[in-house]
Amino acid sequence: MSFFERRRNVRRYLSLLLALTTLGWGSAWAQSTDQYERILTNAYEPDGPGATAIVARGDSVLFLGAAGLADVELGVPLGPDMVFEIGSITKQFTAAAIMMLAEEGKLSTDDPLSKFLPDYPNGDAYTVEHLLTHTSGIVSYTGIPEYMRTKVRQDMTPDEIIDEFDHLPVEFEPGERFAYNNSGYILLGAIIEEVSGESYEDYVEEHIFAKLGMASARYGHRDEIIPRRAEGYRGTAGSYANAQYLSMTQPYAAGSLMMNVADWHRWSRALFGGHVISPEAVERMSTPYVLDDGDTTQYGYGLGVGDIRDRPVVQHGGGIFGYSTSGYYVPDDEIFVAVFSNNPNAGMNGITAIRLAAAALGEPFPMPEAVAFDPAVHGRYEGLYEMEDSVEMSVWIEDGALYTQRAGQPRRQATPASDTEFFYKRALLNVEFVVENDAVTGMVVHTADETMRAERVGDVPATKRDVSVSVEILERYVGVYVVREGFELTISREQDGLRAVATGQGGIELQARSETEFFNSQIGVDIEFVVENGQAVALIVRQGAQEIRAEKKND
Repeated sequence: MSFFERRRNVRRYLSLLLALTTLGWGSAWAQSTDQYERILTNAYEPDGPGATAIVARGDSVLFLGAAGLADVELGVPLGPDMVFEIGSITKQFTAAAIMMLAEEGKLSTDDPLSKFLPDYPNGDAYTVEHLLTHTSGIVSYTGIPEYMRTKVRQDMTPDEIIDEFDHLPVEFEPGERFAYNNSGYILLGAIIEEVSGESYEDYVEEHIFAKLGMASARYGHRDEIIPRRAEGYRGTAGSYANAQYLSMTQPYAAGSLMMNVADWHRWSRALFGGHVISPEAVERMSTPYVLDDGDTTQYGYGLGVGDIRDRPVVQHGGGIFGYSTSGYYVPDDEIFVAVFSNNPNAGMNGITAIRLAAAALGEPFPMPEAVAFDPAVHGRYEGLYEMEDSVEMSVWIEDGALYTQRAGQPRRQATPASDTEFFYKRALLNVEFVVENDAVTGMVVHTADETMRAERVGDVPATKRDVSVSVEILERYVGVYVVREGFELTISREQDGLRAVATGQGGIELQARSETEFFNSQIGVDIEFVVENGQAVALIVRQGAQEIRAEKKND
């Protein structure tokens, strides 16, 4: 019995019980286009970059819409048919191409890398499956700080990209653990070219896009005129800027493809309907990989697995300069949802996609109507709250809005729904403040899965606002800091701020709290630089209850 079939029998019974007890309310929601429209328009401002979305049951489209702008400078609104760079959703196309070649008998997922790239160092150690499942231990090239800082604008061949990482020490033994890895999919693209005798671009365009009639889908190019392409952006509301330039030769088989949401739906129906590869091959793609120690990952071949409203889901997201994408498939209910965005808030489109899917399932997440922020009423909730698990929650007012931050987690802006209730556009939770005898005594936090009480235990925490620091001071912090052997933190200066990149991970922007203290509120991390005789010698990373010192490498 397959991974999904093992769960499907129980869930079908639970779904039947739910349908009998909702008195049709959930069904009405699922069929209401207005509800999908509201979810999308609540997520994206009309005068900034936005998103397109599709919700479908099987081949029936329940909703196809757009919110926000395709071109902020010209004020051009987004249309549902517009084309986006899909980033890492590309990986499922690469994985499917590998499975197509496997079913033709041209390769096996058990084949070693050395069979196709004989010059790759220690290539016998890695199988095609290790590359597909992010379990190879090979260094991800997008996690190499110097590479991301200096080379992303360059046009490079696959061999030239491979040369950037093939000589680096592995981070762990193949099959030992999961670590998301773009290098693995660069290597898979090279394997496709070696086995098929075609370029990766030609292979996916001819054998997948053309055969399925995906008219908007293509390999991305910066110099081509691409009809209905949405412009990409970075920054936040009030300070949007054009996305940083990226040569589309760089993401290659890990993230180079483009399309609109309708063609994503066409592709997903064909893939999961067994029209691209066999059902058995699709099952392998969507089954979590088992590590050497028996632990199970939440990833198969180019596809992740999870749950929405207690139903199994196959999903993948994408993030690339200027764009953020999410695609979800709920097998039990044949629900397909995709949100493609040119808004740089990577978490927004994922939350929006989950909200849309839950609505289509007839179990929507609450989304109250927003009311105006009132400092006199809402400002009194500033303070420090202690959750039932002894973790602290900070609440403060900044720039006319209320923010909350649980220790070790990103800060979140809360939107008022009444005098005491707040909800989050970027998270599936709501909070209600408790007022007794005109005094704020606590809050109740409602998540998708549980309800928790927090007691108010102190005054408002120190300000979270960033301050201005001179370029001369910022420059003294630039360098590489050793957290432990094989794991480093690289600090670089970008205009009037700092950027931190950890080994094998993406970068984060740092704001200054003082001349030596910096923070990133999105992931809840603080960094303090240790300065001796006017020079930085180390830094201290604080996140949650953790505190780690990293010594600066000598130049």
